[in-house]
Amino acid sequence: MKKLTLGTSGLEVSEVSLGCMRIGGMEDAALDNLIKTCIEVGIDFYDHANIYGGGKCEEVFAKSVKRLGIDRHSIYLQTKCGIRNGFFDFSKEHILESVHASMKRLQTDYLDFLLLHRPDTLIEPEEVAEAFNTLHNSGKVRNFGVSNFNPGQIELLQASVPMKLHANQLQFSITNTGMIDRGICSNTQFDNSIDHDGGILDYCRLKKITIQPWSPFQHGFFKGVFMDNPEFPELNKVLDDLCATYGVTKTGMAIAWIQRHPARMQSIVGTTNATRIKEVAEAIKIDLTRPHWYEIYRAAGNVLP
Repeated sequence: MKKLTLGTSGLEVSEVSLGCMRIGGMEDAALDNLIKTCIEVGIDFYDHANIYGGGKCEEVFAKSVKRLGIDRHSIYLQTKCGIRNGFFDFSKEHILESVHASMKRLQTDYLDFLLLHRPDTLIEPEEVAEAFNTLHNSGKVRNFGVSNFNPGQIELLQASVPMKLHANQLQFSITNTGMIDRGICSNTQFDNSIDHDGGILDYCRLKKITIQPWSPFQHGFFKGVFMDNPEFPELNKVLDDLCATYGVTKTGMAIAWIQRHPARMQSIVGTTNATRIKEVAEAIKIDLTRPHWYEIYRAAGNVLP
């Protein structure tokens, strides 16, 4: 598995992370096999959130790691907080309570990364800074980041928070290409030229913030996977042809397409299928050509000026 430096943290982590949102209901044997497979292919980064399974996902993950005898120091644990039942909450009290609860469920005395999950419009950056300082100075959280933030929101937070924000989790897939459409269609009247996110892709590259794409197999906002979906006949025909050319599966190609981007993103793969993990690990080894990358982009319904 290839490595990348996450933000400017200096940490070399796997290019792909296992997203643990769906593991809460897995049988022990299946979960153990999933995590064991991740370790075998070189995935050392695991993404959680306090709301995943109401906290159960963190609990079952920790139990599996213990059963498998995995050294805590050989893996990186990331969790997120800020989403509550019907509202968002970046208060100091919630951040501290959430982190302590996640650490308990994960059976760890520190987190490698903590991300703020979705922007809270009632955010008081100075209060977040107090929480981050408390967590960092106590050794409970080593690095910080955000999720679904635009450039202005990051700048507002970074102005008060002394530690560098290293990651930004954003939705991105072959059929969710908003962050790149704007740049490709710059100086046109095409619908894809509309700026929905403040130029977050270029901003993160300039600031050396690692983008962590979530739902890399989904289209829309959790409408389902695009692979073998009758809504995307042209895309699936192109994927079939290119998968045959490169000797990979569509699952693998979906991640290889993301990882081909020079922004050096870290895909969050939320599958619970160990076989798909192997497919991804094999596929990101390929060198997807520029013409083929753009062929996939166009087949998803996008236009080039």
